[in-house]
Amino acid sequence: MFDTLNDLGFDLAATNHAEAILTHDFPAELAALEAILAGFRISMPELIGGGGGESGQTQRLRRALDGAGWRKHNFAVQTIVDGVVREAISHEIDHVKRGSGGTLALEIEWNNKDPFFDRDLENFQRLHAQSAISLGVIVTRGASMQEGFRGRITDWLRAHDLSSEGDLERLGIGDRTARQKAKVAAQVARGVPFHEAFAGFFVQDKFGPSTTHWAKLEDRVRRGVGNPCPLVLIGLPLGILSYLAPEEEAEARLL
Repeated sequence: MFDTLNDLGFDLAATNHAEAILTHDFPAELAALEAILAGFRISMPELIGGGGGESGQTQRLRRALDGAGWRKHNFAVQTIVDGVVREAISHEIDHVKRGSGGTLALEIEWNNKDPFFDRDLENFQRLHAQSAISLGVIVTRGASMQEGFRGRITDWLRAHDLSSEGDLERLGIGDRTARQKAKVAAQVARGVPFHEAFAGFFVQDKFGPSTTHWAKLEDRVRRGVGNPCPLVLIGLPLGILSYLAPEEEAEARLL
């Protein structure tokens, strides 16, 4: 399962026979999902200019999934006793794909607070118990990305000779708060090179340990959150961070 993603350095894990379910019941969906993820890139200007949030980078991924039939859906579950609705609960899932073998549910947690993992896993658990979904998929930042952010951003800034706030503004990525600029300036005043000061604060401020990333997801699944729903976990690797803009990346692949 996901041989291409494995070769590209993605973190991958499956629980409760999810690998067998996906491979045998959803081969077309598996192939399409792998192709979308294998082609996904985030440019450094996007990453920094977007302030780490879900802007152009993850919206492109969402649009690609939507185009492949992974659509947002609100599952409504009712408990009816003698014709009277005693309980009604809804579970909104961002990406749902229906196939001949059943239904797949997928959530992308690019950069939320880590309790969002609990919400996703518990939703999957309830929907699976009602036979509404066959398995759940969560895509998040992988271990290599989480660990390598600081070095990759530092290297990119240095390679492009971006050594001041003015340099960032000329690239259109200067829309930052006074607090953010002051924190970096304080480090520079202590003798830390701008590249390192910016990268260190940016990663600490935007991608801290209490946000959604592989280790936090893995820990919850290890503790049994979401059981017994079959789960597929996918961690985006550092390698998808590109020095090229999306359109340049596409052109490079054609050469």
